Amino acid sequence: EVQLVESGGGLVQAGGSLRLSCAASGFTFDDYTIGWFRQAPGKEREGVSCFSSSNGSPYYADSVKGRFTISSDNAKNTVYLQMNSLKPEDTAVYYCAGTYTPCTVAAGRRREYDYWGQGTQVTVSS
Repeated sequence: EVQLVESGGGLVQAGGSLRLSCAASGFTFDDYTIGWFRQAPGKEREGVSCFSSSNGSPYYADSVKGRFTISSDNAKNTVYLQMNSLKPEDTAVYYCAGTYTPCTVAAGRRREYDYWGQGTQVTVSS
C-alpha cells in the first residue's frame, strides 16, 4: 500500500522560506513520480512541481519557477519542496501525490496521480 506523508508546513512572512517533505513508502517499482499540488480556499487544486525517481527533468508551474526547487533523498525515500521568496498568494494546503507515470507526462495534471497525502498548510503573511 502506497503511503505519502507530508510535513514542514507552517506560517511564514512574505519573502521567507519553507521546506516541505514528502515521505513515500509502498511503491512496488523503483521508478515512480512524486508531485506537489496546492489548493487555496475556493480554488482548484493546481500542480506545482514533480520529480521522477529515475531521471528526467523536473516540472515546475510558471507561478513557482525560480522560487521553488524539488529534490529527493533516495536513501530516505523522501521528496522535498524548497520554497523561497514566498508570497501571500502561495498560501494553500500543499499535497504530495504519487504515480507511476513519468513526471514528463504527468506534470501538474491532477488526474494522472493515484496516491495522495493528507496535506500540510502553508500560510504566507504579508
